[in-house]
Amino acid sequence: MKISARNVLKGKVIKVVHGAVNSEITLELPGGQQIVSIITKASAERLGLKEGMDAYAVIKASEVMVATD
Repeated sequence: MKISARNVLKGKVIKVVHGAVNSEITLELPGGQQIVSIITKASAERLGLKEGMDAYAVIKASEVMVATD
C-alpha cells in the first residue's frame, strides 16, 4: 500500500455498525486504544470490513488540535 498520508495506524476491527447511509467502524490499536471512524456504508461493504480483521486507520489532516486537562 502506497499512500501520501503520514499517519497510518494498523489495528483490528472490533465493531462494525451499519446505518442506512454510513457505517461506524471501531479499530483497536496494539496498545489497546480505540479509534472510531464514520465512513459510507458503500465503502465499508466495498472494503469487506468485518469484526476480527486487520485494517488501517489512515489520518490525513491539515490541522490537528491538541488539548490538556
